[in-house]
Amino acid sequence: MASIPFIILDSLVYASWLFMVASGLTLIYGVMKVLNVAHGSLYAFGAYANAWLIGWYFNNYTEFEFLSFLFIPISALVIGIILGFLIEKFFLRKIYFRDEIVVVLVTYGLFLIFEDAMKLIFGTTSYLPYQPRMLLGNINVLSIPYVIYDLAIIGIAALIWFLFNFIIKFTKIGKLLLSVINDREMSSALGINVNKFFIYTFTFGCLLGCLGGAVSAPMISVVPGIGVEVIVLAFAVVVTGGLGSVTGAAIGALFIGLARTITIFYAPQLELFIVFFVMAIILSFKPEGLFGSKEVRKI
Repeated sequence: MASIPFIILDSLVYASWLFMVASGLTLIYGVMKVLNVAHGSLYAFGAYANAWLIGWYFNNYTEFEFLSFLFIPISALVIGIILGFLIEKFFLRKIYFRDEIVVVLVTYGLFLIFEDAMKLIFGTTSYLPYQPRMLLGNINVLSIPYVIYDLAIIGIAALIWFLFNFIIKFTKIGKLLLSVINDREMSSALGINVNKFFIYTFTFGCLLGCLGGAVSAPMISVVPGIGVEVIVLAFAVVVTGGLGSVTGAAIGALFIGLARTITIFYAPQLELFIVFFVMAIILSFKPEGLFGSKEVRKI
């Protein structure tokens, strides 16, 4: 019983991290019907960029340590906007109306290219940008210290979910976006610039992927290949919650986060298995995911 509070906290932290990465993936699919396999590389680019900036800053400056937190949004914004714009403009724009498997293959090819590009740019050695995480210190939870930085990730994920729902329900842009999601042809006929929405949506989704990497960099060892595990987990989350549903991604991340944390506490050898076991159980009862809806294909 004494471990229950820590299981809950660890589950929330892990689920929040998963949601930050998966929210961008499910947003892109919900609006554009694009399964972006390269999303894992965007996460890795965000982590590498933030880790490199933090290392550079602390190697050259010893004052104003808290300024290192600014590198988290800066690295996510710069990498997300640049890569998101380039991918959408030079690759995806040419294949929007092609078969879905073509889109998957193109983004998978970009994923492989980005993995090698990161090795050329950042090298193959690991980065350990621990300083921002240590700066915030610890807080006692039932007399046991817990890192405040980890708890802050829960707040960031909750803010992202709130902003998504607020924009969709209470803003003009959200209403137009819903129109594009439900019927892009009719939206275009009514004068909505669908291509502009695609550019903004894809860039914002990429930014969220980079943000997930930038936020997690101080918590992990940033090494080649981290994007591979992340994209697999992100797909598990969005499929469990329902493709295209941000709330579904949040609930799916909570289910998977809780199941994984319980497994680590009591049966750590099953950690990798449990994620896909939870996904398989949910899909066996609801094939479209928890918050997914059945789609009618136009022929």
